[in-house]
Amino acid sequence: MIHATAIIAKEAQIDSTVEIGPYCVVGPNVKLGKGTVLKSHVVIEGCTELGDENHVSSFAVLGGPPQDLKYNNENTKLVIGKNNRIREGVTINLGTTQGGGVTQLGDNNLLMSYVHVGHDCKIENSTVLSSGVGLSGHVHVEDYVIICGMSGVSQFVRLGEYTYVGGKSSISKDIPPYSIGYGSRPFQIKGANIIGLKRKGFSVEIIQKINEAIKLWIREDVQKEQAVLEIESQYGDVKEVNRLICFIRESKFGVAR
Repeated sequence: MIHATAIIAKEAQIDSTVEIGPYCVVGPNVKLGKGTVLKSHVVIEGCTELGDENHVSSFAVLGGPPQDLKYNNENTKLVIGKNNRIREGVTINLGTTQGGGVTQLGDNNLLMSYVHVGHDCKIENSTVLSSGVGLSGHVHVEDYVIICGMSGVSQFVRLGEYTYVGGKSSISKDIPPYSIGYGSRPFQIKGANIIGLKRKGFSVEIIQKINEAIKLWIREDVQKEQAVLEIESQYGDVKEVNRLICFIRESKFGVAR
């Protein structure tokens, strides 16, 4: 069902099951998968693809030009998976040629009101970005991450899987997986995301080892490389801890402690 006041480009690819509300605007290079719902006053432009069963609330703008002075109308994309909830006033920009050309949002994510996702970001699956969260360009958010309200993330930062970021945080370094932290200059890791891991079915034994490994990582009296070696020596047989070690070693811009 398409409301009479909606403006839909004839070239747009729209599944017959899509619902489009009043005063929406859908551009010519847009593709909307089955079961997707656009409430009123939604704008979808650029080369933007939405998978099945997405729900987009009023005044969201998807596929707008990157907020990057280098952008010169290149043919870049926004690709959104399935079953996402994109609430009021959310903005998600296209990618840039310098950043790979694609901004990506996976499946089963909740983006609350007034979230901004900058160019070339990659958000994986089952994340929650609370109201007012802002992601600069090139940010990578892994599975099951929760970022609480009014937090900002600097360019190129990576947030590891199952991390929990407290409200009003400012993040300029990578956040290791399974951790919980908060703060603004500096952002500080407090330990493992124990409650979140319990909810996702991690065993008590694994959570304890993850927490002990993270506590080693954030010790102020131990140098970073020595901390990684100690973690590897004591808990290297645990798959999740190995993931933590690899994440730290792969970091290009430093990992928060």
